Amino acid sequence: MQHNPEFYQHPTFSFTTLKSSLSNPLCKTFLALGVAGALLPSAHAQQNSRSSALLLEEVVVTARKRDENSQDVPLAISAYGEGQLDALKVRDLEDLSVGMPNVSLDDTGTARGYANFSIRGLGINSSIISIDPTVGMFVDGVYLGVSAGQVFDMFDLESIEVLRGPQGILFGRNVTGGAILVNTKKPGDEFEGSIRAAVDGGGDGGLNRYLMGSVSGPLSDTFAGKLSLYVNDDEGWFENQHTGDDFGEVREEMARAVGVWTPSSNTEFVFRLETGETESDGPPAQSHTNGSGVPGTFANFDRDSHDFAIDEEGFYNSESDAVTIEANIDVGFGDGTITNILGWRELYTTSRGDIDSQPVWIFHSASWTDAEQISNELRYTGTFGENTTLTTGLYYFNNDVQYHERRELLGIATGGVAPAATFDGGGYYEVETVGVFAAVDYALTDMLTLTAGLRYTQEEKEARIASLSQNIAPIGVPTCNLVAPAAGEAKCTTDFNDDDSWNSLSPKLGLTYVLSDDAQVYAHWTRGFRSGGYNLRNTSFNPADVPGPFDEETVDAFEVGYKSTYEKGRLNAAVFYNQIADMQREVNYAGPIGVVQLVRNTADADIMGLELDATYSVSDSIILTAGLGYTNAEYTDMKADLNRDGVVDSSDEGLELPRAPELTYSVGINHDLDIGDWGYMSSRISYSYRDEQAYTDDNLGFILDQEILNAGIDLSSADGAWRFGIYGKNLLNDVKHGGDTQLPNEISGVPTGGTFSPLSKGRVIGVEATYNF
Repeated sequence: MQHNPEFYQHPTFSFTTLKSSLSNPLCKTFLALGVAGALLPSAHAQQNSRSSALLLEEVVVTARKRDENSQDVPLAISAYGEGQLDALKVRDLEDLSVGMPNVSLDDTGTARGYANFSIRGLGINSSIISIDPTVGMFVDGVYLGVSAGQVFDMFDLESIEVLRGPQGILFGRNVTGGAILVNTKKPGDEFEGSIRAAVDGGGDGGLNRYLMGSVSGPLSDTFAGKLSLYVNDDEGWFENQHTGDDFGEVREEMARAVGVWTPSSNTEFVFRLETGETESDGPPAQSHTNGSGVPGTFANFDRDSHDFAIDEEGFYNSESDAVTIEANIDVGFGDGTITNILGWRELYTTSRGDIDSQPVWIFHSASWTDAEQISNELRYTGTFGENTTLTTGLYYFNNDVQYHERRELLGIATGGVAPAATFDGGGYYEVETVGVFAAVDYALTDMLTLTAGLRYTQEEKEARIASLSQNIAPIGVPTCNLVAPAAGEAKCTTDFNDDDSWNSLSPKLGLTYVLSDDAQVYAHWTRGFRSGGYNLRNTSFNPADVPGPFDEETVDAFEVGYKSTYEKGRLNAAVFYNQIADMQREVNYAGPIGVVQLVRNTADADIMGLELDATYSVSDSIILTAGLGYTNAEYTDMKADLNRDGVVDSSDEGLELPRAPELTYSVGINHDLDIGDWGYMSSRISYSYRDEQAYTDDNLGFILDQEILNAGIDLSSADGAWRFGIYGKNLLNDVKHGGDTQLPNEISGVPTGGTFSPLSKGRVIGVEATYNF
């Protein structure tokens, strides 16, 4: 695995910070408690629920900024509690990528951990740092301001909530497709801990090893603490056929400390500190025949295989630090709670990848990202009388981003010694957002509730951009860098400077009718916005292709749903219709320096569909699960020449919307078996399917359909202290690409062709052991 020495020069890089953090008195106390707990007899072990009971549990969610049973919320939600996440062996969001109705949680593959999420046909196909998502990601109530670093390894979680449809009233902009809420665990009232180790593999590479543990408990009458540690050491699942070496190596370390202080019965403060570091190889990428029918000149592989051959192994290194301070104060006014969540996060990454996906140097790329954000949400939730619940608040968000990209072309001309030409660019980006919001639930009768809400958002963005077409360094000429200039390098000169602002109103109006104590129907209309902005990756040589500003994307969403809980399980259904105006897309096509990437408001579109979720208890020990999603997406008004035939006409309108698979479904069965004094055995198997989908707006790039078969068996001791398991993921060894970008037929007269199609892992089989104390 390669490493970039410049990465370690960054002042916030914190392997040493992590070590020093673990040596401070508080962390030493946690570790001492953990050792002591491990020596306690198993009579003190926490009890584990059987998988059948876990699947029937209704998860407590925060989708409406208050704790509620997931079945009581009039929204389409897929929610997973701690036990369910453990049983499914979920270690990052991509493990849930296929299986939820109309939900795709994919990693773009260009750089590790870069989210390209899509819900109900609204998604992105971009690794440009300034492109805002359609699906917002929130960790402990804090919005993550860039898509980079979102598909990170997760551990010691309380729950994951996937909210389908626009959530603009309570969560702001950039949630037109939906929102993902990740909630980490807080310390409990009693001393407890857990240690887990796992080993898996299954590809052409080596083994992947996980070690994670946590310890928590009261440290005084008013303070409780928790420390969680996580290490992933992956030798690589793939084989690079160019070198014969294992490929895909990852080393990830994370630590999280949580403290809860309750100075009085009506006041709680929650402090969270998290630090994480990753070193990994670059993207494993195949080359296929591109949209012009031209294959890669030197190597092409079957799209339905995991084979590839590249000469640049590359790397992806990242460091992130985050602090969250949450205060909850109960007040007499409306029997309510005032909550304030202050969040800070810094992310620094460097990467290098083989974009031509060939065993020779044609198009290699490197990037540097430094992003720092701070946000604060102050809100009040209260109940007035027996018929009114009010949630209202203020929100502030600031994000400063520095980004640099380097494209190194035609090293083949120099025998792989150096690129014949280097193109540098990127920019500085500042985002500032303020918002005010209110949502009211008013019971018109005992059975009928009216929901109304409104959010006002003001957003300002400033961009200073250095176009790659303006910073060209032939061989022997010094390069420039906007983020981390090396010796002999200057900072690039920006050639585009601009700022703009947007104001938006996000309303919501809905009704919920209670059919019985265990069933309800609901209907609502809401409007969501996706931020306007600028493209920090300006790769076009056409002076007319300015990098912005592009305008906001607006979604009007109509949804009718049904939720029911009955003795044998649950049944939820939803029908939706979305009208999208000024759809904001990254339009990709082959260009003179590899790929041209323009961000434009390309079209208006309609997306409609349905979703079904069901859980059924065949017996006390057998549970069936099933889900179905259907999406029908089509353009209604074109504003861009997507197929580049020189006119905007019906041929553009007839293209498929990217990232909008028509059909998704899943089925699963879970079984528990008592084995006497030994304890019990839980087994599970599930099959999930997702249709083939367009990746690029011209439909030349596409992503294969997905058939994912997962299975596992866990053996748990009667007292819940021990659990041993064997699991298999993607047992059909299905191939999934993060993208499918078309490359030019030639660059400066050198034949190229093919595509950049990064791969995800295939079949994985592993074993796991857990000890709870």
